[in-house]
Amino acid sequence: MAGGQRESSYFISSNRSKRSITVDLACERGQDLIRRLAARSDILIENFKVGDLNRKNLSYSELSAINPKLIYCSITGFGATGPRAEDPGYDYLIQARGGLMSLSGHPDGAPGAGPMRVGLAISDLTTGMNAAIAILAALHAREQSGSGQFIDIAMLDVQVSWLANQAQSYFATGVVPQRTGDQHASIVPYQPFRTQDGRIVIAVGNDTQFQRLCAVIGCSELAEDQRFLTNAARVENRRSLIDVLASEIAEWSTASLEAQLRAAQIPCGPIQSLDEVFSDPQVIARGMVVPMTHPHLGSIKTLANPVKFSATPLSYDRPPPVLGEHTDEVLAQVMGLTEDEIAGLRSRNVI
Repeated sequence: MAGGQRESSYFISSNRSKRSITVDLACERGQDLIRRLAARSDILIENFKVGDLNRKNLSYSELSAINPKLIYCSITGFGATGPRAEDPGYDYLIQARGGLMSLSGHPDGAPGAGPMRVGLAISDLTTGMNAAIAILAALHAREQSGSGQFIDIAMLDVQVSWLANQAQSYFATGVVPQRTGDQHASIVPYQPFRTQDGRIVIAVGNDTQFQRLCAVIGCSELAEDQRFLTNAARVENRRSLIDVLASEIAEWSTASLEAQLRAAQIPCGPIQSLDEVFSDPQVIARGMVVPMTHPHLGSIKTLANPVKFSATPLSYDRPPPVLGEHTDEVLAQVMGLTEDEIAGLRSRNVI
């Protein structure tokens, strides 16, 4: 809840610039409303369990018969086919089953060892991103063919696809990748270090950067040590090197070390909490916070879209809606229903 109102921050985070209508899909009149909306729409996106909309006479085959140009995107946990197709999908379960948790967390034998979930609902978010890409591709295909199509997107499929280079390494070697915690498996040093007042990530990508790092923190002798001359050598002797670097870096404040490393063109950055993120000059300069006025909550902040268009800049004209706020508006404007017709639907609890 937010501001003492029955408006959740989660709902607000997901629904800016949308209109909200409420329709009872369990009744025939509600189903008819959705069919009439689909007849006037380019895209339908749904995330019901497999078969739910079929049982409500709202399947792709039924709606595409009404509107052959309709692009119907179905998002489920496990997809429309396969032995788990009918299982519900939740982000945590997908992170687990899809391999992400096996790669995240401290390695066995280290303090706090064990698989860890990512701190955001990343399977949900990346599935949404893939759905948007798929819909754009289907719109492009429709320009050529004149017809819409059905898009089947599974959270599990998306999570497996995001295994990327880790999956390719497994295919190539047959060796199951292990958790490496906050360290990179094949680049050293490429990890966070404790400072006097926080933590800073230092990402040394080549031998020249390593030499400059050693000069900045006052241990140039390390750059001449045969054990650390190349990245391959540094990976082999990781523990010995990290112990020395950590001891030196702990004497610096985060801000002072970041300034010196940036001046030496060494990639680095502090681990920031959200209050620090949203006071970061770069985040502010990029306009990543959008103030809006909510009908119940008054002035609120929302996250900006990260995409910057040169010719068609984004506008933020519609705040996150109250549930069902635009039911009358959409039924009148899009479907041409009269006030009496809308009132009749409401009296029957269809809307």
